[in-house]
Amino acid sequence: MAVPKRRTSRSKRNMRRANHDKVIAVQLIACPNCGEPVTPHRACSSCGHYKGREVKAAKPAK
Repeated sequence: MAVPKRRTSRSKRNMRRANHDKVIAVQLIACPNCGEPVTPHRACSSCGHYKGREVKAAKPAK
């Protein structure tokens, strides 16, 4: 069974753990049809378009 030859330092241990809880901001792009910000690879919630065609009915305007 593999056993570490040297003790892992606090610095190396903490560097390894630091990436686990890293928060990445949500990426937004402008919808090519209406210009509203949408997440990539999702249908636009305001106009219902995805990849140049309507895939779901748009929400009624208030």
